[in-house]
Amino acid sequence: MPQSIDPGAVPSRFPVSVIMERRRVRDNPWLSESWSALGVTVGLPHLDEARNPVPLVEGPESARYLWSGLTVELFLDEAESYYHNLMVGTPGCYLVVQTREDGMPEPVLVTLSFDAGQAYQEGDETVYSVPLPPELYRAAEAFVLAHYVPEKKTKRRLVDWKGEAHGRPGP
Repeated sequence: MPQSIDPGAVPSRFPVSVIMERRRVRDNPWLSESWSALGVTVGLPHLDEARNPVPLVEGPESARYLWSGLTVELFLDEAESYYHNLMVGTPGCYLVVQTREDGMPEPVLVTLSFDAGQAYQEGDETVYSVPLPPELYRAAEAFVLAHYVPEKKTKRRLVDWKGEAHGRPGP
């Protein structure tokens, strides 16, 4: 018999940091650099009170930066989206970033909800997708098991909108 999970015992907030990479772009008259998100780490403390990234590796061709002080928060009304995220081949974290005055992208939100990530992207925000770290996968799985029950699919009754079943001619 499956064990039930106490919803109150399942954490819903996790401190995270984001690793971003800047690469030099050659042979492009419009771009001198490109940015990408490499991943999310769980449990690192806030390293810089001024919300500046910590350089991890810097070189002439590329640099990597750690943005700390972010939080992943799980919400009850997003449980279905977390469920669908966990069911895909490669579950992901969605990072919403805003460009600073110096041109560097700053992560402002990390979510496990595909629906929220998609909504931000449709609202013209920049959204990166990175693989879901194992710690967040387990946390999201426990949250979904405690708070979400998929609805049973049922067939709709067909509506006779032409009226043919009652002897009336169709349109």
